[in-house]
Amino acid sequence: MGIQLNFINKSNDTNNSEVVIFQKNVATNFDELAVAWQVIKYCGPGDNHPFTFPMSMQVGASDSYGNYTPQLEAQNGQLFQMALTTSGDRLVSAGTGSSPNEVQVLNALPKGAINASCYKDGKLLAIKTSIAPQQKAVFQFKPTIWIGVASQIVQGQVMNSAIISNINTQLSLLGIASADIVMTGGGPGANTTPFAFHFENIVMC
Repeated sequence: MGIQLNFINKSNDTNNSEVVIFQKNVATNFDELAVAWQVIKYCGPGDNHPFTFPMSMQVGASDSYGNYTPQLEAQNGQLFQMALTTSGDRLVSAGTGSSPNEVQVLNALPKGAINASCYKDGKLLAIKTSIAPQQKAVFQFKPTIWIGVASQIVQGQVMNSAIISNINTQLSLLGIASADIVMTGGGPGANTTPFAFHFENIVMC
């Protein structure tokens, strides 16, 4: 199950702007760089782009040898660990974490750093790199998305801080079953206005 969203371009854009959608990992107390979860390209004025925001999330890890684990279903409150088994490094569920609001990934390997990743809809949502042995990566997301216009954004890649600081539209998905996300603004010349995003046709759960 997921939230059915429909991006609609009602802007006066003349620059083939790219629209990026992402979430911020609020489990960390510093501004870590966010990943471009969804990038909408070439969606011209009048066009729309439907997509699903899943309620479920997956977690995966990679080790210092370049091995990637399968993606495991993850719920808030769960702890996972990367452990050395007789058949190699494996990511396994390790019971309950220390916070009911977080997904936690422990590096339980005897040596070597790991990277931990969260996914939604098969797309990278967040990543924590260089987690040393006995260290944990923590992930927590509010039911909100951030949306904005950017250029040269690659879906699934970490965005630089300059891009993130320019995007300040946050849309709460709490209690929503479906909605249109309408983009307005833009345009050539002196009459141009900033791009703006708002919900229309909201259907609550």
